[in-house]
Amino acid sequence: MTANNAVSAMAGVFIMASLLLGAEAISPFFQNSNWLWLTGFVGFNLFQSAFTGFCPATMLVKKLGATDG
Repeated sequence: MTANNAVSAMAGVFIMASLLLGAEAISPFFQNSNWLWLTGFVGFNLFQSAFTGFCPATMLVKKLGATDG
C-alpha cells in the first residue's frame, strides 16, 4: 500500500469513527459531541498538508512500512 493510500484510509477511519461517536441525532453509538473535534482536527491536517506538504500521518505510515507512491 502506498503512503498516500494509507493516509487516506486512516483519515477516513478517523472521520467516520468520530462522526459515529459525536453525532447525537444520527448515531446509535453516540458518546459525546466533543468527538467532533477529532473530525475537525483530521480535516484541518488534510487541508494544511495540501499546501505545505507536511503530514504527520505520512511519516507514521512510512515508518510502518508503506511505500512512496
